[in-house]
Parts: sequence; C-alpha cells; structure tokens
Amino acid sequence: MRPHDQYEPPTDTDTDTDVAVVGNGPIGAALSVLLAQRGLRVTVLERRPRPYTLPRATSFDGETARLLAATGIGDRIGGITEPATGYQWHTAAGRTLLDIAFSPRGRYGWPDANTMHQPALEELLAARAASLPGITVLRGHRVVDITERDERVTLTVETDDGADRTVVARWVVGCDGANSFVREHLDVPMTDLGFSYEWLLCDVELREPREFTPTNVQICDPARPTTLVGSGPGHRRWEFMRLPGESSAELNREETAWRLLKPFGVTPETARLLRSTTYIFRATWADAWRSGRVLLAGDAAHLMPPFAGQGMCSGIRDAANLAWKLDLTLRGLADASVLDTYAEERGQHVKESILSSVQLGRVICVTDPAAAAERDATVLAGRRGRTGPGAPDAARPLSAGLLRTPGGGEGSPAGAVVPQARVSAGGGTGLFDEVVGRGFVLLTTDDPRPALGEDRWSFLAALDTHVVRLSPPGPAGPAGTAGSTADTGDDGDTGATRTGLTDVIDTDGRYLAYLAEHDATALLVRPDYHVFGAASGPEDTAALVDELRDRLAAAVPAGGTRRTA
Repeated sequence: MRPHDQYEPPTDTDTDTDVAVVGNGPIGAALSVLLAQRGLRVTVLERRPRPYTLPRATSFDGETARLLAATGIGDRIGGITEPATGYQWHTAAGRTLLDIAFSPRGRYGWPDANTMHQPALEELLAARAASLPGITVLRGHRVVDITERDERVTLTVETDDGADRTVVARWVVGCDGANSFVREHLDVPMTDLGFSYEWLLCDVELREPREFTPTNVQICDPARPTTLVGSGPGHRRWEFMRLPGESSAELNREETAWRLLKPFGVTPETARLLRSTTYIFRATWADAWRSGRVLLAGDAAHLMPPFAGQGMCSGIRDAANLAWKLDLTLRGLADASVLDTYAEERGQHVKESILSSVQLGRVICVTDPAAAAERDATVLAGRRGRTGPGAPDAARPLSAGLLRTPGGGEGSPAGAVVPQARVSAGGGTGLFDEVVGRGFVLLTTDDPRPALGEDRWSFLAALDTHVVRLSPPGPAGPAGTAGSTADTGDDGDTGATRTGLTDVIDTDGRYLAYLAEHDATALLVRPDYHVFGAASGPEDTAALVDELRDRLAAAVPAGGTRRTA
C-alpha cells in the first residue's frame, strides 16, 4: 500500500477542497496537517492576517504529545517544551493538599506533562503545514456565510482587502474558537454549567534561568487563590483570582500585576511581563457537534476551567479523532454515519473532563476563610498515611462510540488509549509509533493470516493497517530475525510494513504484559491510539476484524480504491 501522504487527490471540478477548516489555531492547524498527510486537499480559512503571538495554553500531557507527534513534528517538540516535574496544591500555610509527580517518560512514551510557549508550537505546526502540498492557508479570510447543498458546502468569505470569494468544500470543520462563527451560524445550543470566575493572567519571560520545584503549584489561599505554572523554556505564568468586591478594572492593571508577582521574586528587574489581562473561564459544551457536512472542534465545541490543564489537549483529541474518520469517509472506506461517532465519543469524553475540572475548581476557588479551613482539614485528613507523591491518572478512555460492542465485555481494554514503549524491528529500536508507524494497528502474539483469510486481509490492507507480531526480548523474532516481514508490500513508512506481517521485539515488555493483563492475544488499535477491541485466539481475532468492518458500514474494495463522499 502507498503511505498516506502519497495518495493522489481525487479529481473533482465541483469543489475547491476536500475539507475546509475554519480557524488556524493549534486545533485547526493540527487537523489540517493530519488530513493533508492522508492525501486530502485542505483549505484553512483564518480571519487573522498574521499569527497570534501571545500564549493561551501553557502545557499538554503525554497523550497529547503523542498525538502532536503524529503531525510530523515529534522530533522538534523537545526543543519548544520543558517537562514538568510535578503538580502540587498548597494551603495558605504551605501544607500540601495534593502532590502528583510527573515522569519524563510516561505511559505514552512522552513526558507526563510538557510545558510550552504556545506560539512556538504553532510555528512548528505552520512549518509542517507549509511542507505539505495539499494544504492552502488563507489568512485575513473571514467566513460570513455557510450554505450546504447537494453534498457540497459553500463558504462565503470576506478578505482583508474587501473582496468577497467563495470556497466549495465536501466537509467543513469549525475550529474558530470560543466565539465561533460556525457554531453560531448553525445555531447550536450550548450547555453552560454556570461555573465561572475571573482571574488575572500574567505571562512572564524570565531574564535569568531559575528553577521552580515542582513546576506547577496551586496555592489554595482564601486571601487570593493563585496558580503558578511553567510555560515552556524561559517562560512562566502566574494567575490570580479576582476577589469578591474587587473590580475587574482594578485587577486588570499592570501595576497590580507587578504587585502580585513581587512576593514570588518576579519584578521588572528579574522578568519581562509579556502580558497581563483578565479572563473569565467557563464550563460549557455544544449540544451538537455535527450538522450535515459541518462539524465543530476545539473551543468552538467546548470550554472548561483550566485546573486540569485539558482545554487544548481536548481540542487536539478532537482533531485526532476526526481526521481519520473524515479520511475513511472521503475515501469511501466508511459510511458518512461514522462521523456521528465523532460527536458521540468526543462529546461524552469532554463532558467528563469539564465536570472533573469544575470539581477541582470548586475546591480551589474558595475565598471564605472558614470554608477554606474546613476544606484543608478534610483533605489533609484524607492524606494521612500517604508517603510520597502520586502518579497522574491514565488517559480517560472512551466509553461509547466506534468500539467493539459492547465495549468488548467486562475487563476489555476497548476505548482505552494503548500505552507506548520501546520496540525493536529492522535493526532499530525506538518508540512503537516511530518504529512501526501510525494508523490502524493489529497487534498479535501469533500469525493471524490463516484465521483471517484473504477477504479480511484485503480489508485491513485497504485501511493501511500495520499487522504486528510481537515477541519477547531475545536474539530473534518468530520468523528468525526481529523486524522480518512475512509478506511483501513494504511502503517505506517509518521502517515497517503496512499489511505485511511484521515481527517486532517487545523491548520493554510493555505490550506483551498489556495483552496478558487483558487475557488477549490480539489488539486492534485505531489511528487515534484508542483500542477498538481485544481478542483471544484466532477465531476471536477474525471476529474482531469483522466487527470493525461492520461498524464502518462500507464495502471496502480489496485495493482500497478511493471513492468520494
């Protein structure tokens, strides 16, 4: 099979692009790259004439780092990030309410928490987009109308020079932020939990290197709840909650920012204040994520309090979930109804993240001294007997959607994010995604071909599936040599083969242990790293592949010929 970035775009004189992405923030940029890497034509419409140079998000977790690496910027992420060492909550007196230690090599092969200066991340994504011939980025283009007719969507656009133009696309994705025009145009209702507070945000650039241990701290002081977080190399952020009776105008002054920063050793002599501004966080989500051929992603679909650090991470998950489903739909490998599972999966996932963030916020945003003292006593009592910091939770699994039904049964890993560790193949050792490649993966402990037969094998080939046979660390794989390929079809994709059986050594022992943990001999993993389902034995593996084909609800040609949708 051909690698995704070598697909020939379809000939279509009725549309200008396969997918129009409205908004070129990190979510829109990541989505456009993920689509273009699959050979799709993508047009990005961004109202700003130039990139926004101030940070909004300050970090992303290990799962999100893995998803960002899938856009082709993995080898450069380390240059714009610093791994966070931990996250603590302190009382006003400095006692520890919460203590989480972050690993520099976490469950998903990346640091558990990565602090970053957001403009640097957007520069990496922009450079990657510029390297892909399928992407057209139009800045200074404001979408003012959207019309869907005859399986096409026409966007009316106003340009900065006053001209009007239209862009005709097969699909449209609104990644245009909290004040989304796309969402408002669709008249999508929003669920608002009514939980919001105003905070003063202060981004600083340190004049001299300085160590902060742990990297991230939440001071639960009723006199002024305060947040301290890393924001990438040489940058940090402080946030100060507006107090009852305090005016926004009083808080939103540069002299106020410097006064609040001074107790932390941050002064005009030690740092440059990049920005100080107030903002009001919200807890809200769109009640519909799809209307016909128009979809929502990122802040256009959801907003959440910052306390779990999941705002941008959730948007990147949206992009990763949506990209492969749009690709399969446009290639005729799945029915368009598969896009309903995008809203089903991401909507429930985001609701859970928002509710969790609100719960954290209700603990943090306490300004009554008596209530704070009661909170502190309760939390400290619960911590008695604990020694050392805890570890971050695993990524939140999917609970519904395009998964083996019904979730593969009790104890099934269906919906979980598969871990990432080192493997060896073809004479090289590295993280699984880099050694094997990305896309669908059928991970097995034996040769599945006799049980699958030609028809199922052709289905997997049409999906560009990596079929991987694992072996424990040792001098040789099952076929005699680690990385040997038991079939032809080498596509040059990151050192492995698509839909030829590839033997891989489980160098760290993580994958064989994961299979054993779930009494499985095979895992079918989706391109967004969520497990579709597990199987035990050859017959169950065949049934697992059948179920994926049934769920995609499309007759897939053996050669994977592209159709249009």
